[in-house]
Amino acid sequence: MAVNYGSKRTVVGAHYGLRDWLSQRVTGALMAVFTIVVLAQVLLTRGPVGYDQWAGIFAPQWMKVLTFAVIAALLWHVWVGMRDVWMDYVQPVGIRLFMQIFTIVWLVGCAGWAIQVLWRI
Repeated sequence: MAVNYGSKRTVVGAHYGLRDWLSQRVTGALMAVFTIVVLAQVLLTRGPVGYDQWAGIFAPQWMKVLTFAVIAALLWHVWVGMRDVWMDYVQPVGIRLFMQIFTIVWLVGCAGWAIQVLWRI
């Protein structure tokens, strides 16, 4: 005769807490490394930093690739953070959906602008 102790627990939820936590840490670390690289290049530049020096920092292909990766990381970092804020603090589903869609549209616009700026250099 089988004996069941306690109630059967049904686990619900999105189950992406660890993934989101880890993605926030990884994207944050990538942005920190990028900041250190850019600050080092600016501090090692002799004289005042004008447009020519600034454009020179971002001219090499490796810097453009790193900048693109940081833009993508920043967008993902913001999306995960804002999505969590909307899910935690906005209870009406319609308003939460509107805020999430607005955030996505805003981030896509920011991505387009950032890529356009990067291509001009």
